[in-house]
Amino acid sequence: MGLRGRDLLAVGDLSSEELMALLERAEEFKRGSEPGTPLTRRSIALIFLRPSNRTRVSFEAAIARLGGHPIALFDREIEMGRRESVGDVGRILDGFVDGLVARIPSERDLRGLARAMRSPVINAMTDLGHPCQILADCLTVREQLGHLEGARVTFVGDGNNVCNSWIEAAQVAGIDLRVVTPAGYEPAPAVLQAAGQLRGVGGRVLVTNDLGQGLAGTDVIYTDVWTSMGQEEQHEDRRQDFGPYQVNERVLERAPEGARVMHCLPAHRGEEITDAVIDGPQSIVFDQAQNRYWLQLALLAEVFGPAGAEG
Repeated sequence: MGLRGRDLLAVGDLSSEELMALLERAEEFKRGSEPGTPLTRRSIALIFLRPSNRTRVSFEAAIARLGGHPIALFDREIEMGRRESVGDVGRILDGFVDGLVARIPSERDLRGLARAMRSPVINAMTDLGHPCQILADCLTVREQLGHLEGARVTFVGDGNNVCNSWIEAAQVAGIDLRVVTPAGYEPAPAVLQAAGQLRGVGGRVLVTNDLGQGLAGTDVIYTDVWTSMGQEEQHEDRRQDFGPYQVNERVLERAPEGARVMHCLPAHRGEEITDAVIDGPQSIVFDQAQNRYWLQLALLAEVFGPAGAEG
């Protein structure tokens, strides 16, 4: 597949063929195929400058399953950009570990770490993108629908990092993506323009403020929090602006009967999604969360060697 030794900083770093092969590898592992131990005697650093539940646990568990040793580092320990420069952190870690998983706010800092390190760097989330989340979500959509190309996914919420990575995935994998946001919260034009230049089978991205337009014929309704980390001072304004876009039972009544509901979590229940929906029969939210592990298991196995390698 050609991912050995490579960075994964964005969904757009993958070709269509590489993305589909990665999903197929994840599916094989989920069905019980033995991943081997390609990380035997290898250590992977994980930098978390933002709180993490699913990302940290799924990566640590996947690294351990592959025979490796995860080393979690937090802001108070490294104070990157204050106590030490980004480049110095990268160069020092490169001498100690065999790879890095970074969940940090700054896309610039992520790419600075990647430039400073010879070993692979995986983006576990920045304010610009959330590639591992969306790759796992693509796995979930493919499981549920039996296909990814042509899948109709309606993202309802802020034009944020999750949305940005969906836009990239749409272009690479041929997804029919509808982005539904209040006016003023659309994805940045630069993101849309850059996605249009990606290598892929070519998808369709519709950006609209009209919820009904986004729901027409959709297979998947996907939402995210209205207020992300670092935006807390905007919370009340966002509650007002996003209120009409809550994913609730009335929204499901407007969508096709078989539409599935997804959420990347954590959910602010009663804001962007109601209890009745997230816990309801159309929700695949918790299946979606479990797929973070299987996708990351496949990604790590591909980056650090073929399944079945013993170190």
